Amino acid sequence: MKKIERINTIMRYINNRGHFTISEIMQEFNISRSTAIRDIREIESMGMPLVAEVGRDGGYSVMNNSVLPTIRFTNNEIKALFIAFMATRNQQLPYLKSRQSLAEKLLGLLSENQQDDLVLLNQVLLFEGTNPNNPDLLELSDLPHPMLEKLIQLLLLDSYLLITSKDGKEEKAYPIYLLHLYHENGFWLIEGYDLKEKEFRIFPVDNLTSVEPYTAKNRVSKKKILEKRNKQEAFMNLVLELGPKAIAQFKKYHPFKVSLSYTNPYQTTAILKTFINVENSEELTEMTNWLLFLGEDINVREMPEEVLEGLQERLGLFYP
Repeated sequence: MKKIERINTIMRYINNRGHFTISEIMQEFNISRSTAIRDIREIESMGMPLVAEVGRDGGYSVMNNSVLPTIRFTNNEIKALFIAFMATRNQQLPYLKSRQSLAEKLLGLLSENQQDDLVLLNQVLLFEGTNPNNPDLLELSDLPHPMLEKLIQLLLLDSYLLITSKDGKEEKAYPIYLLHLYHENGFWLIEGYDLKEKEFRIFPVDNLTSVEPYTAKNRVSKKKILEKRNKQEAFMNLVLELGPKAIAQFKKYHPFKVSLSYTNPYQTTAILKTFINVENSEELTEMTNWLLFLGEDINVREMPEEVLEGLQERLGLFYP
């Protein structure tokens, strides 16, 4: 029996009796005295209120504590919680160790029948990124970038940050106002306003080597940053209608700053809107190549002349 399974079973055993001894735990679960004591201490750290009693057998009783009310879940609520845990495996989520302890506590509250249902679901349901050879619900194999939790702690205090990002062998510091922290295509990304260059940028969290509060007194106000963002978003110069084949290509790969708005409940048609800086030759080339990648299942509503010319030039290489 795995340690987590044993601890959850011991928690049920303790809860059903109210009073127990170390010897009883050793005999019931065929474990040593030191292992039994470690398990009891871990159960205490998880929040179960135990009171030690003086005596040869090291007796314990479960304290009736009104501060810790009894929590009961419906069967559907339990399934919703654990399917959410299953769906987020291998997503490099922050506070992963806390997610594990939360799952352990929840398992300790469930009946054996409810736990059996979860075991079956865990064996049958596979989500994107799940390793079918290791579907352990509590497996910590998807630890995120170590900078992610520090970044979250800081942004909860202040959105003005000084980040250092590594590009190849070079490191550069950026004073930014953080607009969003989001997960896309398997990566954690920062959408921020570069306070020095006065432009909006995307920073991969994996490239960060340092995150600190930005303490400069002369800051651009949040209001001015959002006003500039709204003006930029109002000037979307690429608008496309995507069919199902183009949407499938979009899901395989798309630039970080591009997103879809689905136009029907079946998610088979969508509108794509974005801004292309035609003065930036690298961005222009990247977007031209990506539009070719989307394929023919698109309808152009609006497109910069420079992008259209780039597409015609590239297509001319294939179909002279």
